[in-house]
Amino acid sequence: MNYSGLIIALITFLVIGLFHPIVIKGEYYFGTRCWWVFALLGVVFIAASLLVEDNMLSPILGVVGCSCLWSILEIFEQKKRVEKGWFPMNPKRKNEYRRKDKQ
Repeated sequence: MNYSGLIIALITFLVIGLFHPIVIKGEYYFGTRCWWVFALLGVVFIAASLLVEDNMLSPILGVVGCSCLWSILEIFEQKKRVEKGWFPMNPKRKNEYRRKDKQ
């Protein structure tokens, strides 16, 4: 039997699950200005996936790279969720938000 597809699927599930708290914490501590870190890492991981010849590691690197790029969108969406009051606001950066529930 070939388990590589199942292993890649499980690792993909774990990577996506790991990126949810990374985006939440990243937005809380750094705001949306950390988007470029996700962009840079995404490009690096995708480039690495193109250069690696291993049939297991290459798709995993691609998944991590695409998750980094998707996190750029999510970091801005997270800011909107904070403004709606769905997530806690960092009190040190409260001037960066427009709260919907207080207008």
